[in-house]
Amino acid sequence: MSPSRLLLITGVSSGFGRALAEQALQAGHRVVGTVRNEPARQAFESLAPGRAFGRLLDVTDHASIDALVDAIESGIGAIDVLVNNAGYGHEGILEESTLDELRHQFEVNVFGPAALIKAVLPHMRARRRGHILNITSMGGFITLPGIAWYCGSKFALEGISEVLGQEVAAFGIHVTAVAPGSFRTDWAGRSMVRAPRSIEDYDALFDPIRSTREAKSGHQLGDPEKAAQAMLNIIDSDAPPSHLLLGSDAVQRVRDKLQAMSSRIDQWEAVSRSTDGG
Repeated sequence: MSPSRLLLITGVSSGFGRALAEQALQAGHRVVGTVRNEPARQAFESLAPGRAFGRLLDVTDHASIDALVDAIESGIGAIDVLVNNAGYGHEGILEESTLDELRHQFEVNVFGPAALIKAVLPHMRARRRGHILNITSMGGFITLPGIAWYCGSKFALEGISEVLGQEVAAFGIHVTAVAPGSFRTDWAGRSMVRAPRSIEDYDALFDPIRSTREAKSGHQLGDPEKAAQAMLNIIDSDAPPSHLLLGSDAVQRVRDKLQAMSSRIDQWEAVSRSTDGG
């Protein structure tokens, strides 16, 4: 049995956060889970009284993040694992989507996780141990029409995770970007913000994509409980990966993207190399 750890998981009311919190508690770990309201906090703590600690948090409130982490470290214990799970998807053709929607997508999906990372790092670095899991998406590798703001945020978090892993490896701190494919969570349902349609030119491209996504919501191939078990296995690993895809669709789509990219690099290699100085 793995040693008991203290996990800080954002967004434990549903989806991956809830599944991971439940599986971690069943495995004997302690979990601080963040939620958005008092009923959700009470419901979470009832899962495992004395080992499940619910805390209210808006990840866009950076001042409250620092206070939360300090309170956990002083009042509950050393945070062994941070899981940046809280996030949402914005769906909308780029030309129909506002810059305010882009800013909010990045506030929640990028700036919130970055603030949490910065809050826990001094503690983990002092202890010379820790693990940070950033829940990204296969949308941090591959793209589809209609989710530009979302893919942009996940591409950003993938890059931040990779750089961070290089910076903190010498301190015994692991960083893993976990990129799920399509799972039976609320991502494509109530957790998705959908921009209204307004430009007919995009109807033929985007209307079928939106209809298909809505129809498949709740019926995706991926099982959140199995994803949670995979993440617990990562936490237990002595040499966890810097990136981990979850789901056969993620593996196939990202592999196809990399193969296509490799072919394009070969095709344009002469042009690429022609820009070197003499």
